[in-house]
Amino acid sequence: MEVLHEEMPFDLAFHPSSPLVATSLITGELNLFRYAAESQPERLFVAKAHKESCRAVRFVDSGKVILTGSADCSILASDVETGKPIARLEDAHENGINRLVSLTETTVASGDDEGCIKVWDTRERSCCNSFHCHEDYISDMTYVSDSNQILATSGDGTLSVNNLRRNKVKSQSEFSEDELLSVVVMKNGKKVVCGTPSGALLLYSWGFFKDCSDRFLGHAQSVDTMLKLDEETLISGASDGVIRLVGILPNRIIQPLAEHSEYPIEALGMFWPFSALSRFKNRMFSLVMYLCNAAFSNDRKYLGSISHDKMLKLWDLQELLNGQQAVNDDKLGEPDSDDSDDDGMDVDMDPSSSKGSRSTKTSKSQSLGRTTSDFLADL
Repeated sequence: MEVLHEEMPFDLAFHPSSPLVATSLITGELNLFRYAAESQPERLFVAKAHKESCRAVRFVDSGKVILTGSADCSILASDVETGKPIARLEDAHENGINRLVSLTETTVASGDDEGCIKVWDTRERSCCNSFHCHEDYISDMTYVSDSNQILATSGDGTLSVNNLRRNKVKSQSEFSEDELLSVVVMKNGKKVVCGTPSGALLLYSWGFFKDCSDRFLGHAQSVDTMLKLDEETLISGASDGVIRLVGILPNRIIQPLAEHSEYPIEALGMFWPFSALSRFKNRMFSLVMYLCNAAFSNDRKYLGSISHDKMLKLWDLQELLNGQQAVNDDKLGEPDSDDSDDDGMDVDMDPSSSKGSRSTKTSKSQSLGRTTSDFLADL
């Protein structure tokens, strides 16, 4: 299933209980679609939510309200039935908002261009927590309910752990050589995985956030977004255009799942990686048709993706996992010499293709042996 937008979308979110999906556009517009199997999504409304680009969208209040965050520094609450504004925080941040994450039924977190994170009480419509430890844009956030903490990644190359009970930054990693673009918590909370522009996945052990414990070089290009499928596997989107199923510890590319288009993927999952305007201008032309975001539907039947080709696509997740989408995945990464030592990381090689290569070489050797013996016999 797919639908074409008039302008480029930045983010999408699925309704928590109904077959609805919302998208936010570069023009500041909010779109809501109803989807059903074997039919194209039906556009329910288009609303002008913000003056500037609408970068983030989430459902809150059990799906009754849609929250959007914008480059104009405002957060808007819209009615899911009509799309009409309910409440607006004009100066929610001092800088443009990149990310929105739902924490509980009544709290959400927002992150901006300059690294500020704020937590909002939707009932009181007020800020109840704020964290200022990053020096660049907030690229991604995830909520850990067991410890009531927010994990955030930033363009400054650090991962932060923000404690909501104490309203303080509990831990922050050392600066990485790369920006950190996305984050998921795996292995029943024991591992935190971050995507980077170089294609490496950085693995942090819980409680030891100063430096990563592992680096998985399975992607040839930037991994801008990830979705957690289960405790062992995640779905990644990289700038080579392929959506992949990735295993964590052991680290391996299990299989390519789909290709949104023939163009590189900028993000799959949770964010549009905005930073300062100068950085965006420098990257503009290389991002024209990149995949921008994706998410799971509430029943986890569909994987949604949006792209700079203005297309919203809803993939049947089971069909993807069963390998029913034909994907040419010939862009797998090569490990750097720095990380091919004894760190136990798996090399990004498809086991089947590797075996096939070895069998081909063997057959060629056997054929050469037979030819030589036949030639000697004739002599």
